[in-house]
Order: sequence, then structure tokens, then C-alpha cells
Amino acid sequence: MQVIRTTIEIDGKKVEFKASAAVPRIYRIKFGKDLFMDLQKIAKSMKEKGKKKDRESSEIPISDLTMFENIAYTMAKHADPENVPDDVMEWLERFNTFSIYEVLPEILKLWNLNEETMSEAKKNSDQVAGS
Repeated sequence: MQVIRTTIEIDGKKVEFKASAAVPRIYRIKFGKDLFMDLQKIAKSMKEKGKKKDRESSEIPISDLTMFENIAYTMAKHADPENVPDDVMEWLERFNTFSIYEVLPEILKLWNLNEETMSEAKKNSDQVAGS
């Protein structure tokens, strides 16, 4: 299976992220939450924010920001376990700013590429098993 990686610049630093079938499990073990549900919730919040005109009423809830930071951390730790600390707060302290609006689309694109790769591998596996 192909592993998908990307590098995103955050606060002037290049950060590598990795998506694979292991990410949901790593996320569940580390944070006790479901990655798929959290990604859906964050994407919904971002979509709702885009529809609202009043900036104050369109802020993304803190819980969603926390989920986003945890997902980004999980993918960064998965990509570079030697250099990403074991604590998400310690990792976040490396950055002055961490804009969800800049990083989330890249994380979602990376995850969607991973999903497509897994679906294609499953489809090919089913075809081989069925032949």
C-alpha cells in the first residue's frame, strides 16, 4: 500500500505529514476519539463558517480547533516520530501561529489522497480475489 506524505509550511517551518491506514488507530489510541467523525465535524464547521457573514458569530468552536490540532499532530508524528515530541502541546509550542484556515485544506487533501489510494487497493484486491 502506498503511503501518502506532504510537507506544509507552518509559521515559516516545513512540517511533514503522513497519511496511512494506521492514522485512525494512532489517533484513537492517543486521543480516545474517532478520526473520521472528528474530520467530518471540522469540515462541517469550516463549511458553516464560510456561509456566515458576521465574523464573530462564525468563529470555529474551540473543541473543533482542538480536534484539528490533534489530527495535524498525529499526522506529523506519524511522518517524523523521531523529531515530533510525544506531547501535542510541546509540538504546538514550536509555532508562533498555526492557522487552521491554511493547514486544514492541505490535511484534508492529504487524507483524501490516502482514502483514494486505500479504495483503489481494496478494489484491486477484490478483483484479484474474484478472478
